[in-house]
Amino acid sequence: MGFLDRLKTGLSKTRNSIVERVEAVLLQKKVDESVIEDIEEVLITSDVGAAATDEIISLLRKKIKSGEIKTADDVKKCIKAEMSLMLGNPHPIVPFGEKPFVILTVGVNGVGKTTTIGKLASRFASQGNSVIIAAGDTFRAAAIEQLDIWAGRAGVDIIKHQSGSDPAAVAFDAVEAAKHRGTDLVIIDTAGRLHNKSQLMEELKKVGRVIKKSMPDAPQEILLVVDATTGQNALRQVEIFKEAIGVTGLALTKLDGTAKGGIVFAIAKELGVPVRLIGIGEGVDDLKDFDPQEFVTALFE
Repeated sequence: MGFLDRLKTGLSKTRNSIVERVEAVLLQKKVDESVIEDIEEVLITSDVGAAATDEIISLLRKKIKSGEIKTADDVKKCIKAEMSLMLGNPHPIVPFGEKPFVILTVGVNGVGKTTTIGKLASRFASQGNSVIIAAGDTFRAAAIEQLDIWAGRAGVDIIKHQSGSDPAAVAFDAVEAAKHRGTDLVIIDTAGRLHNKSQLMEELKKVGRVIKKSMPDAPQEILLVVDATTGQNALRQVEIFKEAIGVTGLALTKLDGTAKGGIVFAIAKELGVPVRLIGIGEGVDDLKDFDPQEFVTALFE
């Protein structure tokens, strides 16, 4: 099965939540104001978010009024086109500048951060890049072990310290090692839970500062991993991490198990942080660059 087919299958719950409910509304009513209100309710309750919903609904109203939209099919086409426009162009991770290109990976526990790092390392390695993984979640012994397994599978190096050691020291050592070895990429894991939110953010800021001591331009990418199944809560996470440490891109995991995939539109409209990667399954090939047009196509087919 190709990725587009896997994406269509993975987005089936989100499709049921958005597109099929819109179609059900359009079957029952003629295209007028009452239809608009029902579609608005569908979008809001599908995690598309208030700002994105307002934009789509305003456009529908305008086009119905002007006579551009007459049929149910016109309504669907308009929503699809507006969603495509909203998501814009792809923004994959493209390493740039001097080596190593450092990706600092952040996110709360349970979002699939460690797995995302493993899959990302595998992908970059398979493209011929040399990679070092830094096992920076030193508060969780299982995370270090998990990354060790991923590194072995991917054939990449790993820098790890004992469980409970200083995460910033692990990050620093990894960047230093990469500089000495001429390594292309460093992917750094970080803690996802400490006693409280402010403590976690301070820890992450410290990691960022210490990385800069080794390499002033690093990290070139701060990748926040969020779990799509958390819906609107994911927006709040993005806001918190963005404010604290500045997030440059998102990896949206577990899209295959949720009806809340509409969150992609809320993120695009409200936060302006590009979704770089999406996860639609357990396999190593199920983490892919986010292609907005492919996503919308899969949603509507």
